[in-house]
Parts: sequence; C-alpha cells; structure tokens
Amino acid sequence: MTLEKKSGYRKNFSLSVTFIVLISILFILSLFLAFNYSKKSIENDFVSEKVNVLEESIKPYNEFFQNKMPEISYYDGFLDSATASKFVDTITAKFPFVSKVTFYDSEVKNTPVRDGMNAGYFSIGPKSIFQFGRTVNSDSIKLFSETDTRSFKVDDDFNGMALKLVRFIDQLDTTSVPTQEQLFTNFSVVLSNKITYLNIPRPENLKVYKDMLQRRLNPAPVYQQDMLVFQLNPNKIKIINTRPLLYETIRVEPLTYDPIDTSDENIVTEIALPGAFSDFKLYFTSSKSYIKKEIFIYFMPIALVLLLVYGVLLSVAFLIYRNLNINSKMFKLQYDFVNNLTHEFKTPVSVIKIAGNNIKSAAILSAKEQQLYGKILDEEADKLNGLMNKLLAFTQIENKAIKLNQEEVNVKDFIESTIESHTLKHPDFVITYEVVGFKTFTTDPVLLGSLFDNLAENAYKYSNPGNKVLNISAKLIKGVLVFRFADRGIGIPSSELNNIFKKFFRIQNEYNQMGSVGLGLAFCKELVNFMQGEITVKSKIGIGTEFKIVLPYNN
Repeated sequence: MTLEKKSGYRKNFSLSVTFIVLISILFILSLFLAFNYSKKSIENDFVSEKVNVLEESIKPYNEFFQNKMPEISYYDGFLDSATASKFVDTITAKFPFVSKVTFYDSEVKNTPVRDGMNAGYFSIGPKSIFQFGRTVNSDSIKLFSETDTRSFKVDDDFNGMALKLVRFIDQLDTTSVPTQEQLFTNFSVVLSNKITYLNIPRPENLKVYKDMLQRRLNPAPVYQQDMLVFQLNPNKIKIINTRPLLYETIRVEPLTYDPIDTSDENIVTEIALPGAFSDFKLYFTSSKSYIKKEIFIYFMPIALVLLLVYGVLLSVAFLIYRNLNINSKMFKLQYDFVNNLTHEFKTPVSVIKIAGNNIKSAAILSAKEQQLYGKILDEEADKLNGLMNKLLAFTQIENKAIKLNQEEVNVKDFIESTIESHTLKHPDFVITYEVVGFKTFTTDPVLLGSLFDNLAENAYKYSNPGNKVLNISAKLIKGVLVFRFADRGIGIPSSELNNIFKKFFRIQNEYNQMGSVGLGLAFCKELVNFMQGEITVKSKIGIGTEFKIVLPYNN
C-alpha cells in the first residue's frame, strides 16, 4: 500500500512538472513570437506612419493654397500696394514657408500695352510691380511703375499667367458658367517653390474679355486685375512628428538627395511633398537602437498579458497539484483511521469474545473468576462505548448538532474529580493543580470533562515510565479563564505542531504503534472552538508539552 501511495505521489508530481514545463515552453515561445510580431508591426509603422506625418506637416500649405490664397479674388482686382502689403504680412506671419511675394497691379485693356501681352484686341499689362517679404529690403519694394521712362521687360511669371488667361478666354464657352475648380485651375500656376495666382474675374467680365479678343469695343473698357507670385521655401515647413518615438529625425531634402552614409545602423524612409514642393521630400531616419525603444513599448503590454496568463496557468497547476497531494494525504489518513479504528474495536471485541468463550466453556466458575471476567467484560465494553461516544460527540460538535449546557462548576472540585478518576486508572500518574483568581464559573461540565480527560490521557500516554507527571493550572487573567496542562513527556517535534489538531493525524513514534485513531487533539480543538475559546500548544523534545486553553469567563 505504501509503495502504491508513493508511486501515485510521484505520478502526480511528474504530471505537474510536465505541465509546468510545457506551459513554460509555450510561454517562452509566445514571448518570442510576440516580440517578432511587435518588431514587424513597428517596422511596418515606420513605413506607413510617414503619411500621417506628411498630412499633419502639410496642413498649413493646404490651408494657404485652398483658403488663404483665393482671398485675393475678393478684392476683384482693386488691391493697391498698401493693402497688398498688409495681406502679405498676414500670410508670412501665419505661413513661414512663404518667403517673398511679388505683386502685379495690372490692367486689362482693349488697346495695346507697351509692357505686357497683346492678343488680338485683348491686352494685359502691369501698372506697377511690388515685392514684399521679410527678406526684401525697404528700398527694393517697388520694382516697376508705368510712369517710369526706363525700359522694362515683363518677367516670365507674368507672361506665363497672361498666356494662360488668353487661352482660357479663347476657349471659353460663354453660354455656360465655368466651375470654381476650373476657374481656380486656370487662374493659378504651380511650379517648383512658386505659385502664381491671378484674381478670378466675374463671369460678366470674362464675356467682355472674350469680345475684346475679337474686336475693338467702344468705348474701350479697362479692367483691374491683380496677380501675385508667391515664392516658397520648403525648408521653412514646420514638420509635425506624430510619432516621436518612431522617427528620430525628419528632414526636408531634395528628391535627388541620396545620403553618402548607408550604415546598417539606421533605418530610413521617405515621402514626396505635394504641390509647389514636389521637388522635395520628407526624409525619415531612425537608428535601430532608437526603434527598439518603440518596439519594447509595443511589446510590453503583450508580454504582461502573456505573463498574466502564464501566472494563472501556474496557479492552476499549483492548485491541482496541491489538491492531488491533499487528496493523497487524506486517503492515507482515512486508510490509517480505518486500520486504527478497526484495531481499536477489534481488541476489546476479541477480549470480550475470549472472556465469553471461557465463561461458556467453563463447567463451574468460582466467585473470583466471575468477578474477573465481569471486570474484563465491563472494562472492554466501556472502551467500546467511550470510543463510540467520542466519534458521535465529534460529529455532533463539528456539525453544531448539540447545544452548550450552562451549569455552575466549582473548579477545584471539578479538577480533583478528574485527578481522582485518572489516578485510580493509572496509579503511577502524578497530577498536581493550582487555582488562582476564581472559585466557580459557568460552563458545560460534560464537554469540559471530555476536554480535561483527553488532555490528561495524552499526558499519561506520551510520557516515559517513572516520569508520568501533569500539572493543571487554572487562572482568571484579564477577564478570561486560562487553563494550562503541562507534562514532562517526550515532547512534540516543532515540524508537527501545526498538524496535531488535524483530524486523523498521528505523530509517528513508538507510543502510536499500538494504534491511535488520531481524533483526540482534533476533538479537543473542536470542543474549545464550540465553547468559544482557543487552544494553543508549545513543546520541546525530551522536556515536555504544555497546552494552553483560553475560555470566556461566564459567572
């Protein structure tokens, strides 16, 4: 039986170890896969998140191009140099990438112009030209005036916009109204680092412009047109790094930029800028050590979840193993209990049967023999009855099936009665006592008697011959009763002190070889708890054991 139990224990232990090893391997593998997943995810983000950086960084340019620049058309060609200067100041303050603006205060005529473009009877030329911006000196603001006598050649920006206007007017279908998108497209020119914008004429003006291409009108009309050329500096774009833990540096570089240093320590990606900045790109660089920080930030929550799952699985494994171990111990305790209980019943039953057979087979019994057999039968019957009563009482107390009787007890008489019954049974048993602070108290005498009897029996049983001594102390201390049972027995190992009050537990020594159910001290513990008290023990091997019982003082 012992071999089977040991094998079962080893089997349970092996299964638990195997389970722990498997989940540990799975945990490590999961961490490895999670780290690789995190690494791939961050590497993919490094390539894809640049779009968000571009969108955030280019928002001011889109606002300038789509919203601010078209405001020129609100003036309907009647901008002067002072108003244009204020308009440019608001632009350069809000949009730092606009470095310089050239303002053409122009006229559309039905008569030829000296400086500008003439197409048929349609002519457009500047009255004056100004430039504004932080980099423009105060003496360089005015570039041209039609009152100047010096020769002047209109630049390509003006001519290009004028030519685009002429073509648009020539192809214009006056029976329909062009869309705002068509007008915006045809009245602006986007080049590298430069945007030219002509204020959009009203639809009725466009019809007149078409007539002016074909014939001379009378009287010859004159219309005001304003054209602005915005010089842009891509290096003044404010880069919004939406992922600062992902991108270490972001720079604006020409499209043709190719770094000389191609070290494997850095990861790079790039994306082209739109519109007037199309000759440039955003260039992203991060070192691998820098990227690792972001990888670990992404990886740590996943690792913590995996660690939590691993911890739960370990806890489950521990609980399963503990329960299997407890069940194994409980099985051993129950097996020993059945064996010992059988032995406890078998011994008195065997003695009773032998005595009965002797009485039955004897022809004549003397008075002495009758007295002897009667005594034997009575003692063995008492043993059986006591054992049955202990088991029944234990079950009743454990299930709260009995009530606590309250009677006044004289403590000296009660202890002396206990001493008398045990010294009569064991003449070599020396019991002394002392009572301090009280004479009577209210309790259940039957339960208290069972408690005293069990502790006295233990003191006698687990003491060496010639040293079977017990001292019972009863004191009233701070409103509670303190009983101490101190013997000079063999003592209890310190490793076993936490187990002696458990059901079916027996200390393995020579005093338990003759059988012990393992209920005595467990029964005492239940009794004390039922009486709303507590019991503790301290012991030293070879010196003795002391049980301390604290009960409420009811008087």
